[in-house]
Amino acid sequence: MSLPVGADYLSILRHLVALYDTGVTEGFSRDDVVYVARLARLDLEPSEVDLYAAQLGSILDHVAAVTGLDTTAVPATAHPLELANVLRPDTPGPTLPRDEVLSQAPHAEGGRFRVPPILGEAP
Repeated sequence: MSLPVGADYLSILRHLVALYDTGVTEGFSRDDVVYVARLARLDLEPSEVDLYAAQLGSILDHVAAVTGLDTTAVPATAHPLELANVLRPDTPGPTLPRDEVLSQAPHAEGGRFRVPPILGEAP
């Protein structure tokens, strides 16, 4: 698989998945780590290449172990806990008087907060 330098993260992920699909679970070669680092625009020291080769190999071993689990009886979930509507009802409550709030503002004008213009817009 050959990808240009500066490929996006999806390309990096595809490369890792391709390695996993080809049965590479014993570990990454130095060339694989250098290739993935180049895709991610990382400048690795030689000592880091060996470290990351071992770590990426461990990650693929874990993925292989999880992939081998029988999950047919496990329902698909978006969250590990049952959640109902966790938000309170949106009901109006008492508010502060406008004059009291505006009296605390650094600048008020015409019953509103006065703020500086943004993005070069004229007031």
